[in-house]
Amino acid sequence: MHSTTTSDMNQKASIANEVVVSLYASQEKIYPRSVSGFFAQWRWVIIWLTQLFFYGVPWIEWGTRQALLFDLEAKRFFIFGLVLYPQDLIYLTALLIISALSLFLFTAIAGRLWCGYACPQTVYTEIFLWIERKIEGDRAARIKLDAADMSQHKLIKKTAKHAVWILFALWTGFTFVGYFTPIRELMSTTLSLALGPWQTFWILFYGFATYGNAGFMREQVCKYMCPYARFQSAMFDADTLIVTYDEARGEPRGSRNKKSDASQLGACIDCTLCVQVCPTGIDIRKGLQYECIGCGACADVCDTVMDKMQYPRGLVKYSTQNALTHQWSRNDIFKRILRPRVLIYSGILASLSLGLIYSLATRDSFRVDVVRDRGVMARLVEGGMLENVYRLQIMNASESDGNYRLSAQGIKGLELDSDMTETHQEIQVKSAQARWVSVRLEVPDGSLPAGSHKVAFVIDNPKTKERVIEKAVFIVPR
Repeated sequence: MHSTTTSDMNQKASIANEVVVSLYASQEKIYPRSVSGFFAQWRWVIIWLTQLFFYGVPWIEWGTRQALLFDLEAKRFFIFGLVLYPQDLIYLTALLIISALSLFLFTAIAGRLWCGYACPQTVYTEIFLWIERKIEGDRAARIKLDAADMSQHKLIKKTAKHAVWILFALWTGFTFVGYFTPIRELMSTTLSLALGPWQTFWILFYGFATYGNAGFMREQVCKYMCPYARFQSAMFDADTLIVTYDEARGEPRGSRNKKSDASQLGACIDCTLCVQVCPTGIDIRKGLQYECIGCGACADVCDTVMDKMQYPRGLVKYSTQNALTHQWSRNDIFKRILRPRVLIYSGILASLSLGLIYSLATRDSFRVDVVRDRGVMARLVEGGMLENVYRLQIMNASESDGNYRLSAQGIKGLELDSDMTETHQEIQVKSAQARWVSVRLEVPDGSLPAGSHKVAFVIDNPKTKERVIEKAVFIVPR
């Protein structure tokens, strides 16, 4: 009996000492406090500029069409006066490379500028937070409202907030689709309830993504879903401008008032306002963390506290690790901007940008694709001629109608015939349109040995004096 009792006691003691480790920690909701200051003002300037562009550009007319339109159905992209076809994919590739290098350059100079000021996730989260503050109040009021039991007052505020969120998200989805379908036509079909299935799907899908990401997921997208947060450290160095806490000046921290003796304390009064304004909920006083998006909200609010305490500003600020270590001045920091990696990024970026601009400025106003008729490799026709059949696509990338003259070269005695109805072998193509033309090349039978022989189609625009030469082969069967 005694041994059984001892065993039970040991078992109870073992259970009491056990520690439960949860593999999933529920995400506490973050209630960012409103903040004003230099960086907050710049953040709203960027928000206004990006959103005026996004919501406004689709409504701009360029001649008889939408100024910026990616017409996937017609396989043409209109960028103001520029008309691009799928064959111009090289320009999109160059643009993506330039964007990536720009991100590397800005990150090497000043950290996550993109994340803190221009990233759509940051921009729409800030807009949704602004709507939330206008309806529910600032941080303390929102915390109190969420903690309160459901009531008519709470239901009205929550319903109003989500209604405005949903309307804004749907308008965002509508505008997004307006870049791929002429937005004025899209508006008329929407008002007449005649939207197609794909248009309806993408408006709802993009609207739902905006509503979910900016209204609910918010900082979780930046912390857990965005890959940039994970590899940003590879682009940082000791001379990269980042939001930093001056530990040497701020520690030891402690609360106090203006009249108390703070000779043994640092400048940080431990008010935690820097944590309360952070959109990702981190404490910048713990050092640089991958969750920091570099928005500068903590620097703004800390400066207001320093002003009230009559302390110098800059306890939390944009600085570099080397600057904090060596107590550099602002001029010393700026001198370190032009370091080797920044110069290399800048040189490559400038070269690619100039190359892209030059290529766009000097490109021909039309393009030509040659496709062999797969159904007919070669055949004998009247007059003892051997014939090959091709299909030519002439794409007019200009804003005016074009007349194009077609000829062929490369083989002695080569004759060209086509299904064109125009005289003098000219093909008329409307502005920003494409046209397929069937073309037949003929040579006297027996004049060439069996095999493939190089030929070239020559397309001239007499008006602009432009010429495009497209290579092909003429097949002689064995």
